[in-house]
Amino acid sequence: METVYLSLGANMRERAENIARAIEALGARGVRVTRRSSLYETEPVEMASQDWFLNCVVEAETDLAPEALMRALLEIERLLGRERRVLHGDRPIDIDILLYGASVVRTKEVEIPHPRMAERRFVLVPFAEIAPGAVHPVLKKTIAELLAATNDRSEVRPKSV
Repeated sequence: METVYLSLGANMRERAENIARAIEALGARGVRVTRRSSLYETEPVEMASQDWFLNCVVEAETDLAPEALMRALLEIERLLGRERRVLHGDRPIDIDILLYGASVVRTKEVEIPHPRMAERRFVLVPFAEIAPGAVHPVLKKTIAELLAATNDRSEVRPKSV
């Protein structure tokens, strides 16, 4: 059983509901969520003209290999209406593997740790909420250290109820 960290985000339609549906769908695919961050409203980074995103990070346990986990995440995205037509375009759900234990994986299908996680406050803020001491296996820094050092100044705020 491996501990994994996943980032979930949405900026279309029922953002919070889509994230909740995705988390529920993880369990049906052999991914047991053990912790979940709060939801954060986050400023779009790649395409400023988009609506703000809702993001969170979950800690989970799985027996799935990294490639099988990625296939399961892509299946969940498709089931929730994700179409990959425009790079960095609007999306009803986006699920990324941030860390897979202490593994470093570089294949055609998956790259772990996520290659841009240290540059993204929308990932680091919710990640630091649930696992500030988790260590990036390549950079050898904790999530809290990465958050303190990031140059990203985009706005990330707790979702108001």
